[in-house]
Amino acid sequence: MIEFEWLWLLVLLPLPWLVKRFTAPATVQRQTAVNVPFMDELLAAGAVPTVNTPARSGRLWWLAMLAWALLVVAAAGPRWLGEPIPQQREGRELMLAIDLSASMQARDFVFQGQRLNRLMATQLVASDFIQRREGDRIGLVLFGDQAYLQAPLTWDRATVQTLLDEAQIGLAGKRTAIGDAIGLTVKRLRDSDNPNKVMVLLTDGTNTAGALQPLQAAKLAAAEGVKIYSIGIGRDRSQNGLFGGLLQGQQAPEIDEKTLTQVAQQTGGQYYRARDLSELVSIYDQLDELEPVSREQSYYRPQVTLYPWPLAAALLILAALALIKGRRG
Repeated sequence: MIEFEWLWLLVLLPLPWLVKRFTAPATVQRQTAVNVPFMDELLAAGAVPTVNTPARSGRLWWLAMLAWALLVVAAAGPRWLGEPIPQQREGRELMLAIDLSASMQARDFVFQGQRLNRLMATQLVASDFIQRREGDRIGLVLFGDQAYLQAPLTWDRATVQTLLDEAQIGLAGKRTAIGDAIGLTVKRLRDSDNPNKVMVLLTDGTNTAGALQPLQAAKLAAAEGVKIYSIGIGRDRSQNGLFGGLLQGQQAPEIDEKTLTQVAQQTGGQYYRARDLSELVSIYDQLDELEPVSREQSYYRPQVTLYPWPLAAALLILAALALIKGRRG
């Protein structure tokens, strides 16, 4: 549709007609002229151009009126507005860091009567969490002996969910590099202009690998404005016998809750403990409340300015009128 930026200027359209209608024509003072003999004969022979007829003057008047109208329309700022297009909301830069160390094999979660290991439980709950984060850019870091960027920040939540579902225990090594996972996340979020940078760190153990200590990494995160929510997943080691250990009597290490709490507090986040599936679901629900998704839908309409077209047409008409006047002169 066409819209005018200064619509009120269109009230000037009838101005020339009003001037002509309600004002007296200018009086032309006759000056002394040279008497030419036989003027009547020359006029009759067509040797001298005749004065414009009223019809021709009327056409020139309407051309001038058209030029005026085009100038007024151009001054009013016409523009074409396209159909509204949904605009991507600026939500949060949200990075999930998931532990794939060997201890994540412990089957101490139960879902519908079946035992799940810790990674399966994480995939089950985190997948639903990812789908709810509409408007956020989400990335995925997997860590074991080292930290790896599995998915860079993207609005494609389905791809992030697929990559999480495909993650396998031991893919990144058997140990736990918590500090490196934080450091890699900070590196990926550092260049973002979005002030809402969030990391969700999920692990079931203690930092046993990597070049960077968790508390050192947390200081870097705090300096870059990255808020960390840490989650300790799994039952206490004394309870593992109820649901099975790792392999042939192996037991998962105790979670370093003190360090995970300090990491979260240094960055303005919180630490959570998930000993069963209901607690894990509750934690992700709380994260939704603490870091709410923006619900405001915004749109923009593409615009094309149109004033050059009436302006060019008006200038052409004025040039034609000037040319006609020049020939008459």
